[in-house]
Amino acid sequence: MIKNYFKIALRSFWKHKLFTLINIIGLSIGISAALVIYLIVHFDFTFDKFHKDGDRIYRVVSNFSFQGEKGYNSGVCGPLSGAVKSNVTGVEVTAPFYTLYSPTIFIPGKGNVPAVKFKNQDNIVLAGPEYFEIFKYKWLAGSPKGALDAPNQVVLTSEQAKKYFSSLPYNQMIGKVVTYDTIKTTVTGIVQSLTGNTDFTFHDFISYSTGAVNNDLKSQLQITEWESTNSASQLFIKLLPSVSTVHIEKQLNDILKKNSPPRPESKGSTHGFSLQPLNDVHFNVNYGNFDNGRIASKTTLYGLLIIAIFLLLLGCINFINLTTAQATQRAKEIGIRKTMGSSRGQLIIQFLSETFFITLIAVVISAAVAPVILKLFADFIPPGIKADFLSQPGLILFLLILTIVVSLFSGFYPAIMLSGYNPIMVLKNQAASNSSKTRNAWLRKSLTVTQFIIAQFFIMATVLVSKQIYYALHKDLGFKKDAIIIINSPWKNRTASKNQLFLDKLRATPQVAMISVGNTPPSSGNTNSTTVTYKDGKKEVKTEVFLKFGDENYIPLYKIKLTAGRGLQPGDTSKSVVINTTYAHILGFKSPNDAIGKMLNKFNGNKNLKIVGVVADFYQRSLHAPIKPLAILISTNSYQTGTFHIALKPQTPGGDEWKKAIATIGKSWKETYPDDDFEYHFFDETIAKFYESEQHTSTLLTWATGLSIFISCLGLLGLAIYTTNQRTKEIGVRKVLGASVSQIVTLLSTEMIWLILLAFVLVTPIAWLAMNKWMQQFADRTTISWWIFALSGAGMLTAAVITSSFQTVKAAIANPVKSLRSE
Repeated sequence: MIKNYFKIALRSFWKHKLFTLINIIGLSIGISAALVIYLIVHFDFTFDKFHKDGDRIYRVVSNFSFQGEKGYNSGVCGPLSGAVKSNVTGVEVTAPFYTLYSPTIFIPGKGNVPAVKFKNQDNIVLAGPEYFEIFKYKWLAGSPKGALDAPNQVVLTSEQAKKYFSSLPYNQMIGKVVTYDTIKTTVTGIVQSLTGNTDFTFHDFISYSTGAVNNDLKSQLQITEWESTNSASQLFIKLLPSVSTVHIEKQLNDILKKNSPPRPESKGSTHGFSLQPLNDVHFNVNYGNFDNGRIASKTTLYGLLIIAIFLLLLGCINFINLTTAQATQRAKEIGIRKTMGSSRGQLIIQFLSETFFITLIAVVISAAVAPVILKLFADFIPPGIKADFLSQPGLILFLLILTIVVSLFSGFYPAIMLSGYNPIMVLKNQAASNSSKTRNAWLRKSLTVTQFIIAQFFIMATVLVSKQIYYALHKDLGFKKDAIIIINSPWKNRTASKNQLFLDKLRATPQVAMISVGNTPPSSGNTNSTTVTYKDGKKEVKTEVFLKFGDENYIPLYKIKLTAGRGLQPGDTSKSVVINTTYAHILGFKSPNDAIGKMLNKFNGNKNLKIVGVVADFYQRSLHAPIKPLAILISTNSYQTGTFHIALKPQTPGGDEWKKAIATIGKSWKETYPDDDFEYHFFDETIAKFYESEQHTSTLLTWATGLSIFISCLGLLGLAIYTTNQRTKEIGVRKVLGASVSQIVTLLSTEMIWLILLAFVLVTPIAWLAMNKWMQQFADRTTISWWIFALSGAGMLTAAVITSSFQTVKAAIANPVKSLRSE
């Protein structure tokens, strides 16, 4: 029986080759999208799922609030871990760790083995033995007992151990010396590198007690400072079974209040701790994970799933439409099979098996093209995602389930409809009753409208996202961003003398127009703020103010508009400050000139700072965030003078002046900082990266739009071919009676146009609501213009008309004699 089903399916496919091809292409596109999106979603949602008792593991995080402004930090104050061990009940294990900032690693040589140095290494932490009690590793050498108990001990992962001591077996690495800057350690253990998807990519674990004997580390750990929070200092805890997180959080905040009670001058500000579940670390943008690791967005992942469902739905709609449209062509076959004794159940199985066979072909094609798609979207698909069917049995199971679901969804209604034909009526050439024909026609129209709704929604969303990105990249941000290079001097080797030497070399570079030494540029992902108090004699105004540090060239280099007073000058001290217009208004000044000469009473520990100038507002971050109160001060210490802002002279068209300038600057860098790598970036590229996520969304939507239009037009072409074939005699009669080609084309296209217009009316309010919600994430945003909807509707209509015209025009210009003879 199965053999017969297979033969009948092949004959049917061969007889209707074009419709079969359209169905396979439509389903292949939808299944390919579903497969790739499954790989992405599965990859992100499986991060750190392999840890034992993961549901009881939490990270303690810090939350701040000041005058309604909320702040978040993944770190905690240094003394908290010790207080938790001593005073908090319900905690099974407490594991603090501290991430070192890019140390240089030195491996001493011995005999024929030369010494090795690794610069600017990451994922190196101070941790205690408790870390390995919460996160289980397989020990290849050494033992978890005593491995990190004493100062100056280190445990390495297997990959890092082979990097340091490639010629030695793991057991012979025990006792070897590894030096991290000034920290000399002895290897006491080797653990197997984690193989699952994880954010815990640390590979060097230096004993936490080392911080107590190393002066540099002691100052960084700040183990007595309750009011200092550093994201490098993190704390994980494992709760006892059935212990409530609310219970733990209350104890943590009671400890904080006891050791750092609120002060009267900090009224309106709060500081507290909360517990972040382990499974939230990979997704929470407020706290981040570790060492600037990639943060996945659940909203984006759910959006990808919706796109996959839509594209699958479009392919299934094509199948249902074309199958039901061809129903009458298989009516006699069904009638004969029923007359010969076939039951309705057997016919349903026959038609479902045909659908399954087409779906299976589409799945095989999708599996073959998945690696190509992954390479095509490699720029914003997380590294590590592979379509490896042999090593991912879950992937095969997903494809099997997807094949069954798509087969049932696409084939169930056509199978029920076709198998329901009355054999007596069929053999009398009356395949279906008028009510049945009407019902099938309405179903096809409804499904076609659904296709056009999905396609037009994608078009509208794509146009709006592109419009917002263009708006963000071309908006006047209040400063110059082109032809400016940013270079950060090395933190460890940063001295006033070296910075001055490098500055002198930059000034001698012919292609350099202007240089400013300071901290962050006008718009930056890094923020520095403080509380500022101003008294006007009647009231006190306390404000959280963003800080920018620069020299006298900072404002003119970035062409920031000065609206009152003056900019910074070489003779200024830290007692002079330039503020922005927003801050001037908050202080109560109606005109910027009114602020000049006024004194800020309390400013970052200083008193009586004089306002010498007011600049026009500019965006300190991306357009996602509103403009905040701002103060620009003269640079005074190594932290504030660690960044060189270099404005280049204009480059001639096709010239290489900038390339030569960067080469010269790189040479000057190596002469000044020989042990540090030369790194730079253009300021405008930094601005563009603010909207990297939106650009990826735009690219994804563009592809989704193109595919949805393509699938919809494929189905439309199939329906147009079927319709014109069914109306061949009618077209011939109309032409004989004098109908023109344009009249015939209009007749055949009118219904399709009305369906597109109906879809446009239905999708417009839905699209507006969705787009308006998406735009709320921007503090400054473009308008949702009427032409976005008009352009989308017109674009869909044009694509549909062009697609169907291939068949309608062909039918309209056909010789009526042949049309009538065909009957």
